[in-house]
Amino acid sequence: MDLQKHIAHHVRDIPRSGIRDFFEIVQSMKNVISLGIGEPDFDTPWHIREAAIYSLERGRTGYTSNLGLPELREAISVYVAKNFGVEYSTGEIIVTVGVSEALDLALRALINPGDEVLYHEPCYVSYAPSITLSHGAPVAVPTFAADNFRLTARELEKKITPASKILMMNFPCNPTGGTQTRAELEKIAALAIEHDLIVLTDEIYSELTYDGAEHVSIASLPGMRDRTIFLHGFSKAFAMTGWRIGYACAPAALTEAMMKIHQYGILCASITAQDGAIEALENGARDVEAMRREYEHRRNFIVSSFNELGLECFKPHGSFYVFPKIASTGLSSRDFSLRLLREKQVAVVPGPAFGPGGEGHVRACYATSLDQLKTAMKRIGEFVAECRAASKAA
Repeated sequence: MDLQKHIAHHVRDIPRSGIRDFFEIVQSMKNVISLGIGEPDFDTPWHIREAAIYSLERGRTGYTSNLGLPELREAISVYVAKNFGVEYSTGEIIVTVGVSEALDLALRALINPGDEVLYHEPCYVSYAPSITLSHGAPVAVPTFAADNFRLTARELEKKITPASKILMMNFPCNPTGGTQTRAELEKIAALAIEHDLIVLTDEIYSELTYDGAEHVSIASLPGMRDRTIFLHGFSKAFAMTGWRIGYACAPAALTEAMMKIHQYGILCASITAQDGAIEALENGARDVEAMRREYEHRRNFIVSSFNELGLECFKPHGSFYVFPKIASTGLSSRDFSLRLLREKQVAVVPGPAFGPGGEGHVRACYATSLDQLKTAMKRIGEFVAECRAASKAA
């Protein structure tokens, strides 16, 4: 029986994640230093775990409102107003199973078949597939190392057509660490207003910015709150990846549309995770700052190390990733990554996993200990020297 013919075309034709395929190889090996999966190496702070434990001990094990606990939505409202300068009522906030669900809900609530969704590339691996799964048409807008991987209004305008409906953004960016300036966001906002675009802004890394860089949410700019869905969560800054807790803030009509899908597909996020999230928002600022400082220290080390090896690497102002250029080794991104893994037991992600514009780069995550980073960079240095020696000999 040919089961493939029964699978929906738009699902069958989507490639598997380049990250997950690569890390199936990693998991089959021993003693690998992974600079691959974007997950904090810190445990969730104890007081957050304790709040969840206490929640269970009190027998809080039932369903919540589809939108999420009112207490959590109130805490989110306060947090977003304080940190992003945008005010939302609790009825304009929906709690989701991670930011990934929030993104999926937003796309499915907005897209009619064939609507074009603009997104910057390189980008997080799920963006284009999520658009396709929602029956939209993905339209990639390139970003470049020369612009520090910022999305520019100049490149965005080239891609806008009468079919364009949504602009999807993620800054600070996975995989590049790129950030946006207020001035560039103002130009992008003007285009969104001119062309009547809805903006989805994924700001999951916003707390992790460095060198005093200002993080500006496009939702806070004049005229943008009413056409923006603000996506955020707890995985990265609060080291809560496995809790799977995120949220979306949007005008009530958009939140209601997302809730309709959420209530039939998911119902609600875990009440235990929601209780932990309340504690994170109300009492987690010191933990976030301590982790942010440590990431900044690691970033400084890994950027200087790649540049010393002659692998050009710009110094990102956000996230916990770097995106060094490896073309000078004469290897493709995939060959570089596979050989580095097999010969030196260091895992990085090939740049094309994040879109064709990632060729010639790899993504390295510095959410691992400084000692591990030092060992990894020593091994990468040996590998690069061996590649260059072999190239000269040839």
